[in-house]
Amino acid sequence: MSEALPREDRTAAGVLMMALAVLGFTCIDSTAKWLMLAGLPALQVVFARYAGHFLVAVVIYGAREGRQAFVSNAPWRQLLRSFFLLGSTVFNFSALKYLPITVTTTITFAGPIVVTLLAIPILGEKVGLRRIIAVCVGFLGVIVVMQPWGVDFHPAMFLSIGALSMAALYFIMTRLLAGIEGNATQQIWSSGFAALALLPFVLGGWVWPEGPVWIAFCLIGIFGASGHIAAVIAHRWADASILAPVIYIQIFLAAVAGILLFDTWPTVWTLGGGAIIIASGLYIWQRERVVRGRVRRPVPHTR
Repeated sequence: MSEALPREDRTAAGVLMMALAVLGFTCIDSTAKWLMLAGLPALQVVFARYAGHFLVAVVIYGAREGRQAFVSNAPWRQLLRSFFLLGSTVFNFSALKYLPITVTTTITFAGPIVVTLLAIPILGEKVGLRRIIAVCVGFLGVIVVMQPWGVDFHPAMFLSIGALSMAALYFIMTRLLAGIEGNATQQIWSSGFAALALLPFVLGGWVWPEGPVWIAFCLIGIFGASGHIAAVIAHRWADASILAPVIYIQIFLAAVAGILLFDTWPTVWTLGGGAIIIASGLYIWQRERVVRGRVRRPVPHTR
């Protein structure tokens, strides 16, 4: 199997690299929405995203590590992780067909909140009362964004909830594979599994892109690979506790993309709910830093 590269202490460069990763993730969603509005089926767009990612990963990691990049040390866990990532993308892209990119992005920000909740039964982690309250507040923010009581509510928001849930399970599986699988294996398996699983479903209803749509069709896979690779490099250069808040700049990038590409402005409800979700996520992040600091702090000997 592939081995993880050693950590390097390059915090500033790591933060910048994480920002580039977030830009890549925003480009994925923006390109996906644009392609579907151009008439391509959602599953075909998901296939293009992962097929392109797989090709880039094979070229980069296959050339560096050879066959070992394809060998998994925990194949069943790796398949389950890949399934959750694929499910998250299918739900997200399907939602993007009907919802503004700011709405899907904001709901996705509740990911760390769901991970905190799922880590209790799955990973056996202990979560204090204050973090449980923060989780509840975060879900309140999701409800504010969805506005189930208002005329702007769209059933596709449930697709975003599905994407959020699958993404949380994907991150849980990523934690379970930490120290077992190298990055090369994880990227090749997740993208390769998704492309292979979708191939039979997209061939029958394949729609050939035309004109500039071809460019976006090819770029979405490159955006996917570059975003994930940049995130991996960022975590090699800086601690995850430092990088975690960087993801929240995506709401700004999503708003800019929505305005420039689709002429949609974020609503007050989206911004307000997003602020609640971000505040909740940042509090959970801060509490996790405090708890981990206590665990790592040496206990003085008593005589």
